[in-house]
Amino acid sequence: MMATAIQAPTQIEGIAKARYIRVSPQKARLVIDLIRGERAEKALHTLRFTKKRVAKEIEKTLRSAIANAERKAEDAGESLDVDALFVTRCYVNEGPRWKRMRPAPMGRGFRYQKRTAHIVVEVAEHHRAAADRITAAAEEAQASKGVRGAVRKARKAFEKRAKQQAPKKKK
Repeated sequence: MMATAIQAPTQIEGIAKARYIRVSPQKARLVIDLIRGERAEKALHTLRFTKKRVAKEIEKTLRSAIANAERKAEDAGESLDVDALFVTRCYVNEGPRWKRMRPAPMGRGFRYQKRTAHIVVEVAEHHRAAADRITAAAEEAQASKGVRGAVRKARKAFEKRAKQQAPKKKK
């Protein structure tokens, strides 16, 4: 006889990578260090008001990581509180260098390099928020047992269908 065990959902996370960004990795690391370990919302505010060109690229990457976490939660059928997301890991790696030549005196050429960077941002749900979500899911599963639970499930399904079929109002 096999017992049906409810698997507890794990911590939800989202990863985003921006590759071949036309900025020196050293300059990008200065900005990335500002958001490491911060709440996602606070990190977005920090990036919005940072006066560095790379801040806009890092902000786009962070927004993408948040959207990836939301999508991952949606696909798993779980609820995710975006306010509970934190920047867990973020780093900048060096990309390929573009080698260029500049004219120099007496027919010579000076060689210079244009650097590129790979930016990686990872957001994850705070462990307390994940624990709260797990307990809420367990309570929901407990409440939907038996005859009353079946009635609750049916009501939720009807309400959801009614919301989807309701005509949208024009503004």
